[in-house]
Amino acid sequence: MTNIYIQDLGLKDYQEVWDLQHTLFNVAQTAKKNNLLPQNNLLVVEHLPVYTLGKSASEANLLGSEEFLGAKIFKIERGGDVTFHGPGQLVLYPIIDLEQFNMSLRDYIFNLEELIIQTLQTFNIQASRLVGASGVWLDVGSPKERKIAALGVKASRHITMHGVAFNINTDLSWFQKINPCGFVDKGVTSLATELQENQDFEAVKSLVINNFQSIFLKQN
Repeated sequence: MTNIYIQDLGLKDYQEVWDLQHTLFNVAQTAKKNNLLPQNNLLVVEHLPVYTLGKSASEANLLGSEEFLGAKIFKIERGGDVTFHGPGQLVLYPIIDLEQFNMSLRDYIFNLEELIIQTLQTFNIQASRLVGASGVWLDVGSPKERKIAALGVKASRHITMHGVAFNINTDLSWFQKINPCGFVDKGVTSLATELQENQDFEAVKSLVINNFQSIFLKQN
């Protein structure tokens, strides 16, 4: 049975967690090169305010200077464009060996989206995928299309890093300073916005972790 070691990091600066991701990723890569089974890790975290740009991101999607944005900017190695991380947003970083889960990269991305879709069903919110755009969306196909969870990953030798960010009680005004994920015609939302009141962050976090385990551990 494949296991996943979960670390709940609480509220952390982005750089600190990015460094930890690299450490775990490199250890897993070394194990893989030596024909050993890497340990599978899941980092669960809330970040202090930060903007990150994926490897194919356009800086034009930042609508001002770092001073205007009011938060640090990091250029990172995940896929996708620009997004925001901050308090009230739950971020999951799986550093796992996809081969141990008999999972392709496409399956992996599908399952990351699925765990948020299943979580939202608990709150009677129907979410779905949007063709040509990663993440989890509400009211797909309508003028009110809006994203509630962003996704960006990196994988090498079947080892993953980066992951999914789920807006729970996030201050959405931060997204007004960027073109989120490169879109100028789509909105961003949060669980609190949809339910019209702040949610119990720890309770939602527990639900997401449980859904992650049920989806990923049933794969092997």
